[in-house]
Order: sequence, then C-alpha cells, then structure tokens
Amino acid sequence: MKRILINGVPFKARLLPGADPLQEKFINYIMLDGKKSIAREVFAKMLTELKNKGEKNPEETFSIAIENASPSMEVRPKRVGGAVYQVPIEVNPNRQRILAMRWILEAARDAKGKPIHIKLASVILETAKGEGPACKKKENVHRMAAANKAFAHFAKY
Repeated sequence: MKRILINGVPFKARLLPGADPLQEKFINYIMLDGKKSIAREVFAKMLTELKNKGEKNPEETFSIAIENASPSMEVRPKRVGGAVYQVPIEVNPNRQRILAMRWILEAARDAKGKPIHIKLASVILETAKGEGPACKKKENVHRMAAANKAFAHFAKY
C-alpha cells in the first residue's frame, strides 16, 4: 500500500471523513494490542478533560503541545577512526512529530495513580505552556546537540 502524506503526516490507512491526521497518528501511538476503539475513547476523554480544565479549544492545545515538544536538533552516534562521536544533526519534520508524541505519551505513562486520560491531559497542558517532562526532554536533546557542536563536521560522512 502506498504511503500518503496528509498535512505532512504519512498515513497508510484511510482516514474517517473530518479526521485530523495528527490526532489519528497520536491515537495510533496510544493504542495497545490493536485496541483502537479504546485508544479513541482515551483520546476523546482527554479532550473533554482539557475542556473541563478551562481550555476553549482542546484540539488546538493538543497541536500546540506537539509543536512545543518537537526537537529541531538531535545527536546521533557516528563511528570515525575507532572513536564514537555524538554528532548533532537536524531532525526531519516527520521525526519531530514522532519524537514529540513519543515523549508526551511516555511522560503520561510514567505518572502513576490516575487514569491515562487525566495524566495525558495534564501532560499536554504542561507541554502547551512550554513546561513539563516532554519539554524538558526536548531541552536536554538540544543541550546535547549544542555541547557536541564541535563534531558537526562529521555529519557529512
């Protein structure tokens, strides 16, 4: 099956009419053991929880959170002459979204004691404000890239 790009998000499956590809991709990340209906429920409950916490447009808050957690640089190990260097490289936009979704979901799953939709809503609110564990992870990745800027010339190899 051919990959389709919808608003920059690659998709193999057919989307429901009126569905946002970014939200559908996040639902796929939430999904465990192929239980997509449960993942959709969790996402819908998370949106209502965001609305209950005072957000006027939860879908927009969600997309802002993804944007805030997206890294522009990351480090990749390169082996040059027997030594391994951490080489900073730019992150392609698709991978930026993937990493942001992964970090947000990981932060929500690491929190204990509450249902997943409540944890997700609080992580997304924090990330939309530019704080929280997902933004901290992004800052750490950027800090690593800045610290290893001296090895940037190895990126062409």
